[in-house]
Amino acid sequence: MHNRDLAEPGEPLSRKEKQRQATQAEIRSTARRLLVKRGGGAVTINAIARRMGLSGPALYRYYPSQAALIEALRADFYSELIATMQQAGARSTTGLPGDRLLATSRALRGWATAHPAEFGWLFASPATAVQPGPRDAAKRDMGQAFGQVFLEQIVRIWQAKRFPIQSLEDMPTVQAEQLRAFSEKIDGLLPPEAAHVFLACWMRLYGLLCMEIFRQIDFAYGDMTPVYEECLRELCQLLDVAYTAPDA
Repeated sequence: MHNRDLAEPGEPLSRKEKQRQATQAEIRSTARRLLVKRGGGAVTINAIARRMGLSGPALYRYYPSQAALIEALRADFYSELIATMQQAGARSTTGLPGDRLLATSRALRGWATAHPAEFGWLFASPATAVQPGPRDAAKRDMGQAFGQVFLEQIVRIWQAKRFPIQSLEDMPTVQAEQLRAFSEKIDGLLPPEAAHVFLACWMRLYGLLCMEIFRQIDFAYGDMTPVYEECLRELCQLLDVAYTAPDA
């Protein structure tokens, strides 16, 4: 989006800008359909233009490059996933931190299994990677915002009820140093010892989900729901909160 086309904050959008945003949304929607139906390799400027009845050069008026379009599409996916997780946590009937964590984690898997192509573009598709450049910081920010949703649930639990932690003195020095640095990076929301538990939970949950979405465990499991719930029970034990089975 070009800055010269933007209205000032609080000002209504011009007709031209509304049309521009509508066309950009259509471009991204078309790109997403191509991704889902034909895979990442099919998402090209020319393919999108053909589907929309436009020329390739015409699309460059809305996105200066394929990399810029991919970045915008990834931002859509991140925003959708984050909103899905946050809304699930907010709908938790008890409001207890443990139940919010379970709701958020199940929403994460629900979105990922319903949108495997989009999940792949966010987290594991080298075909969609762009060359390093000034936009890398924005991509990191989106990824951090996603991780923040899970982190917030662990922080809520820690603030409501301290869960068991391991002393840094019992860990290798290099690990303890990294945990101290990570705690500082998240502004001390969790002390290093509690950050250790958070990272253990996140690696288990996210790692298991990636194995499912990228079909790396199909040789053994056709339905990963019981395995995912088993993982959630283990996380609840680590965090010393009650596990509640999902509604039937």
